[in-house]
Amino acid sequence: MSKEAVFTMKLEPELRDDFMAEAQASHRPASQILRELMREYVQRQREAREYDQFLQSKVAEARAQVRAGDYASADGVELRAAQRRTRLHGKAGSADA
Repeated sequence: MSKEAVFTMKLEPELRDDFMAEAQASHRPASQILRELMREYVQRQREAREYDQFLQSKVAEARAQVRAGDYASADGVELRAAQRRTRLHGKAGSADA
């Protein structure tokens, strides 16, 4: 990847001095560290945006199911859970015998 673009920014002198000292201590050019930080930032932002889109689609899908009446009532869920617990307890009791 060619490095033809120039990026100029303003920052506090203390931050610049601290950053340059840490870059030097790690034996790496400051520009390399900044490129890595920028890549990480871009990746995090993309992942966050993709997750938000995924979440919004799941919410929209769930809302559509509710509007269509395609969902289980709380009582129905409780009844199925109780039936499953009963079956599992029965299996556990027969395994102990």
